[in-house]
Amino acid sequence: MSSCPPDEVRRNRGSEPRSGHVRMVDVTEKPVVYREAVAEGFLHLRPETLERILRGEVRKGDVITVSKVAAILAAKQTPQLIPLCHPIPITHVETEIVPDREKSGVFVRVRVRTRAQTGCEMEALVACATALLTVWDMVKEYEKDEKGQYPDTWVEYIRVVEKVKVEG
Repeated sequence: MSSCPPDEVRRNRGSEPRSGHVRMVDVTEKPVVYREAVAEGFLHLRPETLERILRGEVRKGDVITVSKVAAILAAKQTPQLIPLCHPIPITHVETEIVPDREKSGVFVRVRVRTRAQTGCEMEALVACATALLTVWDMVKEYEKDEKGQYPDTWVEYIRVVEKVKVEG
């Protein structure tokens, strides 16, 4: 994978709006309803790193437990990270972290629930990304090559896979 040089990014981004317009969507008149969102993603790792996780031999500790806690904390902090995201009452965060030997990595799925005037997709996405990055942080010493790079480590497929809104 190669990175895109800054000059190419500047040439291809198009014109930027100059108005300075920004606003949080007004949800005042929307009813409070049950909402749920599920996000998932995958972190590719070296097979030997995955085995360390499975054997509980990671120097920083229990990767799965710490990453689950990180997901919960991230879901609750989403409005501090995403500027126009409404603070909503999170009623539940459920995180599954499944090591996958066949694909050599860790699959993360996060379900967030709320009763609110707006959805919880951003909370699920932020929680999922944070769990994946926490796994990476905890195992990065095993993932680096001789030059200190991460040729075998990447996050992919972070996306919302389910959204529920129950009205009435």
